[in-house]
Amino acid sequence: MSESDESVWSSFFSEPKFTAPAPSPESYVEPEPAADASWDGRYYSDAHYEPASAATDPTRFYTPPVRMEKPAKKREKRKASLAGMVCLCLICALLSGMLGAGAGYYLADRRLDAVEQSAQENAKAMAENAALISDLGNKQTATPVGQIVSSGGTLPASQIYELACSQVVGITTTVTTNYFGQTSSSAVSGSGFILSEDGYIITNYHVIEYADLGDLPVTVILHDGTEYEASIVGKEDVNDIAVLKIEASGLTPVRVGNSDAILVGDEVYAVGNPLGELEFSMSTGHVSALDRVVSTEEADSINMFQIDAAVNPGNSGGPVYNTRGEVIGVVTAKYKETGVEGLGFAIPINDAVQIAEELVTKGYVTGKAYLGVWLDESYDSVWAQYYEWPLGAFVSQVETGSAAAKAGLRYGDIITHLGDQNVESYKDLKAAIRQYNAGDSAELEFYRDGESRTVTVTFGEKTPESGTLPPVEP
Repeated sequence: MSESDESVWSSFFSEPKFTAPAPSPESYVEPEPAADASWDGRYYSDAHYEPASAATDPTRFYTPPVRMEKPAKKREKRKASLAGMVCLCLICALLSGMLGAGAGYYLADRRLDAVEQSAQENAKAMAENAALISDLGNKQTATPVGQIVSSGGTLPASQIYELACSQVVGITTTVTTNYFGQTSSSAVSGSGFILSEDGYIITNYHVIEYADLGDLPVTVILHDGTEYEASIVGKEDVNDIAVLKIEASGLTPVRVGNSDAILVGDEVYAVGNPLGELEFSMSTGHVSALDRVVSTEEADSINMFQIDAAVNPGNSGGPVYNTRGEVIGVVTAKYKETGVEGLGFAIPINDAVQIAEELVTKGYVTGKAYLGVWLDESYDSVWAQYYEWPLGAFVSQVETGSAAAKAGLRYGDIITHLGDQNVESYKDLKAAIRQYNAGDSAELEFYRDGESRTVTVTFGEKTPESGTLPPVEP
């Protein structure tokens, strides 16, 4: 090879002697790396990329790679697979439709059976209700003479008030007091209602208590203003019930309801003489609660139901009516805390009538347990702490021949337990005794001479003569 040829080939394979001009800072734009590549600080160009300066570069020739077609066999296989999938979908749809139709028919058949059964049960229930309504209607027709009855057995409030005016009475007694030689008289007023045509009247014992203890006259006033002097037939101070009698006939007695059927929410009406001045006032409310054990100034632990009808002094002894015009309770107490309203209480009529019947027929309530002790009501925690004695009911006297005398109790004993009831005061003992009947026996624990002792006591019966026998000598 000649020297000239070598120089040609050498120039052909040697690197070009080209120096690119340095770009100005203003015109230079730093290229960005590809979004899907991790940049290592160096720049790369695609093998098939034609830069924007191609017009100034030497001409290049680019031949795209030849695209290979897929074999015909694979395309046929895909077609066959697609056809199979279509057939499979059609079969599944057909089977689903058949199953759905079968399930729908089954469910529809079950639904028809349920509807038929429900219709039969409804028809049976309607027949039973019709018979019950018919029976109640027959019972409602058996109404005492003088009672007002509307359709359905319920009465509007105006008719209940009209009925009450012929059944409710006002009760007054005059109390005379003497302060430093100066005599003054004041009226004690309350309410009551007529139990019989011949003049038996029920009221609260605390309404006529002063008259009973002081042997004072009791006056009963009817709605038309007629006044009668009443006699006290019987009294039950523990349950705050008393029965009076006036000499009259042709009176309109109340219709007695069933207090065991009272429900919370029942509408009620209270009629009486609030404040002793507003004669024959009616207030409306509802039953708020049942089985409230209420203690009053006159009695301890009486079972009552609660009402939110307005109750005030003078309402005591008056009736509580239901919407059928039946008396279901005897208004007895209200919560006396200042600022508290809507808390009235009534003795259930079932209890009141049972007591009244015994007071009328026997003069007292039979079967009540009687222990036969007098208790010192002043004994409390101060005395107990001072003498280092236990809390309890302090026995001040024992009645001769009583259950307590037979059990060996005597003056100075402190009763601490009766049966399973803990006794810390005389009120606790009285409440515990009320849990027993005459003839019942119970274990009685008491404190004497620095030790506790236990005896068995068999209760006697409380009668009008109880407490009249002389006490056992200490």
